[in-house]
Amino acid sequence: MKIDQKNMERMMKQMGMNVINIDAEEVIIRTSDKDIVIIEPQVSKIKVMGQETFQITGGEISEREREDSDEDDVDMVADQAGVSKEDAREMLHQTQGDIAQAIMKLKKE
Repeated sequence: MKIDQKNMERMMKQMGMNVINIDAEEVIIRTSDKDIVIIEPQVSKIKVMGQETFQITGGEISEREREDSDEDDVDMVADQAGVSKEDAREMLHQTQGDIAQAIMKLKKE
């Protein structure tokens, strides 16, 4: 049974659902040990009662191992936050390689 797209959109609007299609080239889902990469997905942002949900369908799916932080990044975080390289490396791991966030978190500690 095929559902008419215009009817579906009208019904969703009546229920207070707002759907926006996002022109995405790639979606990356980062986990603690790997990245799940979805190439050329169909992505929709659905807003219902103030809550936003993303729906990802289709595309080519692959997985890749997470890379450890670059030593230059570790040195920069350690210098900027005034901590050891080991602490900087751990915080980079916790922040998934986000240098600015790692520095800010380490300065607060």
